Order: sequence, then C-alpha cells, then structure tokens
Amino acid sequence: MKIPFTKMHGLGNNYIYIDLFHTVLPEERLSELAINMSNPNTGIGSDGMILIHPTENADVGMRIFNKDGSEGMNCGNGLRCTAKYAYETGIVDRQEFTIQTKANIVQAIVQVNDEGKVEEITIDMGAPILQREQIPMLGEAGTTVINEPFQVADTTLRVTAVSMGNPHVITMVDAIDHAPLTTLGPIIEKDERFPKGVNTEFIEVVSDEEIHFRVWERGSGITEACGTGACAAVVAATLNNRVKKGKKVVVHLAGGDLIIEWKQDGHIWMTGGAETIASGIYHA
Repeated sequence: MKIPFTKMHGLGNNYIYIDLFHTVLPEERLSELAINMSNPNTGIGSDGMILIHPTENADVGMRIFNKDGSEGMNCGNGLRCTAKYAYETGIVDRQEFTIQTKANIVQAIVQVNDEGKVEEITIDMGAPILQREQIPMLGEAGTTVINEPFQVADTTLRVTAVSMGNPHVITMVDAIDHAPLTTLGPIIEKDERFPKGVNTEFIEVVSDEEIHFRVWERGSGITEACGTGACAAVVAATLNNRVKKGKKVVVHLAGGDLIIEWKQDGHIWMTGGAETIASGIYHA
C-alpha cells in the first residue's frame, strides 16, 4: 500500500499527516501504521501520526495517534498544523473554520501572507476541565487538584491537574533546567492514580507574563512542544496565583514559544506557528 503523507511540526512537535479526504486507510491498521511510520530507523520518524478527515460536525476532522500506537484525544500543535494544511490545500477556503478532535470541536483562525501561506494560527482550545474524576485522576469526586502533595518514587511533588481534552499534571519548579523530566516523567505517565495515563509538565514561572515549560508526553515521551500542555500550564499557574487570568502569557517550550491567554469567559486561546517539513509516499 502506498500512502501519501506530509510531515509537519509545531515548534518541533512533529507528526506525519495523512489526508483522508483523498486517501483511504483500513481502521484496523491505524495503530500499526502509527508505530511503523514514527520509527526513525525503519520508518519516517515522528512523534506520531495525525489523520485529517471529513466529518459531518465540523469543517475538518483530526485524529491523533501517538508513536506507541495509542490514540490521543487532543493535540494543540497538531491542531495548528491541521489548520495550516487544511487552508493551504484548499480543504477549507475561509480563514476561520472549525476542527473536530475526539475531545471537542474548536475554532481555528489562520493568518495568511500575500502568497497565500499560513504564517500563524490561533485556536480556541475551549475551557479547561478541573474536576478530578473528569481529568481523570483517582480521589474524591467533585474536587480539584491544586498544589496537591503527590508522592512519586522517593520525591514529594506539589501538583496541579488539568484536562484540555487530554490529561495533564503540572509541577512548578524553581529552575526548569533542573526539572526531573527524564527520571519522573515516565513514572508519572503510568502512575495508577491516572487510569488513562497523563502528560507530565514541569514549569518555571518567570513572571506573570512568562513561563518556561518542559513536557513528558503520554505515549510519546519527551517532545519539543505540547500545545495542550502549554494551555494547562497557564491554567495551573493561574490557579496557583502566579499569573493573572485574562492576560497573555508567553510560554517558552523547548521548540519555541506559544502565546496562551485564559480569557475571562473561561476559554483558552493559543497562538503560534506551524511548518511543513516534507511530503512523500510511504510504502506500507
């Protein structure tokens, strides 16, 4: 089977995109394809595979598969790349349109240059989910997890848990370069208190307008960026009184910067770029 693909990245968080408006893939092979295509030695190499597909409920649909074959619910960097691809390939012909993920339907706004290329994308990521059982995280239903002690290995962290359609647990540190990302990230990801796994973020709040951020992503490990994680980080910092709601915050990810604003109406807006790396044919 020959599969046309486009490889794109949002701040270094790279996925293989397959256009199901023009290509048909068997459902039973999707996890296997994500694993094989993501392999940097025998495949293309990526953080996973994203399918751009028709849907009755929005202008464009998006499904995310991590490089371990698991299916994700949402991906901020993937949304920006999908928006860029959909506009530049003519799937949509408007600069404002909707994208459906397994988590929700979001609004996308693309900024286009004189040559018709998308330079920047803003996504309405919706409102964060804060109730423990909806994240999901074990514990007393109806409660929130804000600066809560969390014992892992021989360390006690203080964590805040947020869902952006996918689960995140955020720890604030004094210096981002000393965050225990590689040691604790994989342990927290599979901690039994998170029945569906969790994305693990460490953040250093520099000011009420600036945050340093690193992430261990569920199903992918260390990545250069995580858009939903950046949104969750700003929510966590706000809930811990380190930044102010309604103010734009620059989040410095390993791959670059995102601008995140948790507006007074409860919705979180994410603004950043997306880039096309290469297109080709994958032989499955």
